[in-house]
Amino acid sequence: MTDFRNYKVPYELASEYSKSVAYFSMEFAIHQPLKIYSGGLGFLSGSHLRSAFELRQNLIGIGILWKYGYYDQGRNQDQTLKPEWYEKTYSFLEDTGIKFTVPVHDQPVWVKAWYLPPTTFKSAPLFLLSTDLPENDYLSQTITHRLYDADTAAKIAQSMILGLGGAKLIDELNFNPDVYHLNEAHGVSSVFYLMKKFGSKAEVQKRLVFTTHTPEEAGNEKHDYNLLNKMSFFYGHSISEVQKLTEMDGATFNHSLAALRFARKANGVSKLHGEVSRKMWGSYPNIPEIRSITNAQNWNYWADKKLFRFMEEADNLGFDDRKRYLKKRAFEIVADQTGKLLDPDVLTIVWARRFAAYKRPELITRNLRRFDALMRNADQPIQIIWAGKPYPMDYGAISVFNQLVHLSKNYKNVAVCVDYELTLSKRLKQASDVWLNNPRVPREASGTSGMTASMNGAVNFSTYDGWICEFARHGENCFIIPQVDYQNLSVQDQDEEDLEHLYDILENQIIPMYYDNKRKWRDMVQAGMHDVRFEFESNRMAKEYYKLMYSE
Repeated sequence: MTDFRNYKVPYELASEYSKSVAYFSMEFAIHQPLKIYSGGLGFLSGSHLRSAFELRQNLIGIGILWKYGYYDQGRNQDQTLKPEWYEKTYSFLEDTGIKFTVPVHDQPVWVKAWYLPPTTFKSAPLFLLSTDLPENDYLSQTITHRLYDADTAAKIAQSMILGLGGAKLIDELNFNPDVYHLNEAHGVSSVFYLMKKFGSKAEVQKRLVFTTHTPEEAGNEKHDYNLLNKMSFFYGHSISEVQKLTEMDGATFNHSLAALRFARKANGVSKLHGEVSRKMWGSYPNIPEIRSITNAQNWNYWADKKLFRFMEEADNLGFDDRKRYLKKRAFEIVADQTGKLLDPDVLTIVWARRFAAYKRPELITRNLRRFDALMRNADQPIQIIWAGKPYPMDYGAISVFNQLVHLSKNYKNVAVCVDYELTLSKRLKQASDVWLNNPRVPREASGTSGMTASMNGAVNFSTYDGWICEFARHGENCFIIPQVDYQNLSVQDQDEEDLEHLYDILENQIIPMYYDNKRKWRDMVQAGMHDVRFEFESNRMAKEYYKLMYSE
């Protein structure tokens, strides 16, 4: 029986990772059945916990048990997107028996802690907080219902449950970590709890590290001081005290800047994002140097092991046959969802990730004449699959998703899938010959979907952004859309130039190579698989966090 009142990580620790860490994240993508994630941030924290387990690190995860998850992605009658929310119940979570209160609007809200043991999905221990309790009024119960609730006050309350609640849970567990790691600024309210615990900002700073994932200032959450104060966000500290502690005057509290001011160390999530972040925050005094630790994904969880074995044995026939099998198997899911039966011998392009405007999901369709010619070319055919979850209240992104659904009705070789979660993500990477990634530079802090695509025998075709800048060798392990002068071009001009380059590379390099030079194509696929195997594998990342962020 686990002793939750004197909690210790329940496996033998590696001596170099004995320093104890509490890792706060709003979402964790550990495994398909545990639906408490929306996209890249969750995929990243899930891989981090898997690697912490593999390396025997003294790390626990602190998150929230979202009763309705992010949302379930269904379809309306015409196949367009229908966000749906269903109650989730999990037999594999353990009740810790721990309950405590967190003040929200000066009223005590009861919080219960659930536990995901390391052996269940081979991850570091994960504690999940819930307010969905009979002791709470209905409004308080709903705080942990939907990940990233659209209501401002609800979203603030959610971050308070993660931050204040998470810090309090750690004391209930008597875990006493050496390091509190905030993965994004959602949990920054924890610093106000820790101020009461440790007595001074200097003592909190000794223990706090912060990872930022947001490459532009406007994307960092800000709220009105009075609203936060009214909601008890500052845990008994007055607005004037908080302004002094965070060196932020005025009416607005910037969550990321507060995290930076309380952290002894901070990092961005790719080399380029580190540079962008240092420029972005460079004019603000009294913040730590922002280093970079490039995001990565867990090979054991994501990679197709047989594909790697055939590559290592230089068995080209086995390799090609395995990739064809993976495509064929994935296409059954696509056919089941959409009625489109795709061909495993045809070049398959996949665009699949969170639907957001800056990622430009529909970029390739913006020149409809060229798109139509491409999709109707019988000599060197291609097929395209889209998938991804827009934020359920982002009506612009939902509109783009729906446009693509309607467009797909005109073609046998275009499909749009729903329910883009861990399992479909892995299958679509196996289905993919070309993993298309065309965010507007430099908006993608890291982006990790291309890493796991490479782990499943796909070639990355990407704009020069995020992790790709560290990986890319155009024509050798991937295809790169050349950089445009994004600092001086309008958004429209940048999009047009990127689109022109995209078509040029697709028509003149990618399609001819796939059909006319199979050996060169296989070499590219395998070069990508080789290059991603260690450099962009989350064990490397988890080691770097200990070395660069926790240990020094």
